[in-house]
Amino acid sequence: MTKITAAITAVGKYVPENILTNKMLEKLVDTNDDWIITRTGIKERRILKGEGKGTSYMAIKAAEDLIKKKNLDPKEIDLVIVSTATPDMQAAATAVYTATQIGATNAFGFDLEAACSSFLYGMSVASSYIESGRYKKILLIGADKCSSMIDYTDRATCIIFGDGAGAVLFEANEEGLGLQDEYLKSDGVGREFLQVKTGGSLYPTTKDAIDKRENFVFQDGKTVFKNAVFNMADVTVKILERNKLTNNDVTWLAAHQANKRIIEATANRINLNASKVMMNIQKYGNTTSATLPLLLADYEQQLKKGDTIIFAAFGGGFTWGAIYFKWAYN
Repeated sequence: MTKITAAITAVGKYVPENILTNKMLEKLVDTNDDWIITRTGIKERRILKGEGKGTSYMAIKAAEDLIKKKNLDPKEIDLVIVSTATPDMQAAATAVYTATQIGATNAFGFDLEAACSSFLYGMSVASSYIESGRYKKILLIGADKCSSMIDYTDRATCIIFGDGAGAVLFEANEEGLGLQDEYLKSDGVGREFLQVKTGGSLYPTTKDAIDKRENFVFQDGKTVFKNAVFNMADVTVKILERNKLTNNDVTWLAAHQANKRIIEATANRINLNASKVMMNIQKYGNTTSATLPLLLADYEQQLKKGDTIIFAAFGGGFTWGAIYFKWAYN
């Protein structure tokens, strides 16, 4: 009996039109273009503006882009997963609304939240559903409106994050392509170092909390950076070792786009040539759950059937991991 694997068969993307450059940030906080580029590699980021536009707006746009490119009937989609750290609202899942708006009327949906590792974890979940044989087409979307939780008077965070969305379609594959192996980790000690304190059940939103600006992202930059550099590189090495792969076997490294130095540290740990490292952080900044699918969308024309891609991510919580993946189409 042929083994079923879960492969990506289509991708789509959406980034807002509004661009926030480093020069523009110089007018908001005490920073400068050279400092931001040197420390992060970011030159600009996209910001979603407009009343009534949340994460679902971008998720829908990315899904529609995929559907159009694939010539897919949305009624054939069995499941919609939206990986996000910024859902439209509490209780009502963003994925459910997204599915309805794109016409996926036969699908069920749910949100998946693991900070910047959300899409990576979502790949694991989507693949497992496909491999089970119960579902044929799963739409996995990574989308975040990071600007909704950023304090633009805080120079430590406002230079990093941007808004965007990417979507992929998972389907069964009988050629051994798609997800090969995964190494996923988490550690709750990281919760205090990267968080939005208020707005959840532990600290509900109050006027006092808003006055203290606790409804915005707090990040202990040094601690997060140190853990990201070590852990993202560590799982990348382990996924290669476990599958007896060398750097010569890797076609592409698709690493979470949080900081150029972290991405380079991961590539250097496995002695991977820079030409094999996907990079678009300079254009979008850290779009949290959207970084990995946006990489696939931007590099889609360069991907070849059979390419070995190593995905890696690190996020708040802490959450992190790596996935060994074989690309399924030209």
